[in-house]
Amino acid sequence: MTAKGMTSVSVSYEVRRQLNTLRSLGGYKSVNEVLLDLIRHQRMARMDGSLELLRERAKATADVDVDHLVERLNLAPFRV
Repeated sequence: MTAKGMTSVSVSYEVRRQLNTLRSLGGYKSVNEVLLDLIRHQRMARMDGSLELLRERAKATADVDVDHLVERLNLAPFRV
């Protein structure tokens, strides 16, 4: 995104230009709407990853042999 020798001001203008391009191409009314939509998509992607992990763990839990688990719990030093 930045070229060698760009100052913080020129980077700021470049970021602004890119955000305005995204706004106009996406049909948004403001740059704030673009940013809110980007944040929402990023959060949804993160939640989808967490959901997939939960599905994998639930599947692993469903594959547990209950009889073996009960047998192991009966060997515990405390009352079950």
